[in-house]
Amino acid sequence: MLAAHLVSQGDMVAVTLSGRLRRQRQTAEPRADALGGELAVDPRWDEYDTDDILAHHSSSSVRQARTPGNDAPHVSQREFQHVLETALLEWIAADGSGPATESWAAFSARVSAALGALERRLQPGQAAVVCTSGGVLAALCTHLLGVAPETLVSFNRVTVNAGITRVLLGRSGATLLSFNEQGHLLAADGSLVTYR
Repeated sequence: MLAAHLVSQGDMVAVTLSGRLRRQRQTAEPRADALGGELAVDPRWDEYDTDDILAHHSSSSVRQARTPGNDAPHVSQREFQHVLETALLEWIAADGSGPATESWAAFSARVSAALGALERRLQPGQAAVVCTSGGVLAALCTHLLGVAPETLVSFNRVTVNAGITRVLLGRSGATLLSFNEQGHLLAADGSLVTYR
């Protein structure tokens, strides 16, 4: 549905990019087939490591996926979101000195570098489709809008799977045009709108 929507927009898509995560690649492949152009994988578009952040910035044993032997209590999506957001805020506050494998400072720099590389890759008038994750989009939004890094939590909380965020790359740099468009998903009765 998203690929059909993007085709209807008529943009000249030069490249479809994704991170290395399976969900990102599986989202990118049908779009690349429908839109034509090159398909490329760039690890700079990978999501932050949720479990690593929780392991280093949370006292909770709750994790996104339950592994065998994990005795953490079952929690609702809302309860998990609260645990995650608390850990994300601690991760951000630690900036570059936290114990997580990838610090907030490193993640933020990696995401900014991914956008910069894409900007250099495109010719004037070309468009790209990037299949990434909510945390990456949230980090880009905080950077492009010049807001506090902690705002990542608010963007991340409402990011819809297969939503569209548009960034204009031009002579004056990158500009956020829209965040989290989901009209193409609502047209199917809203049942396609999911958050994690």
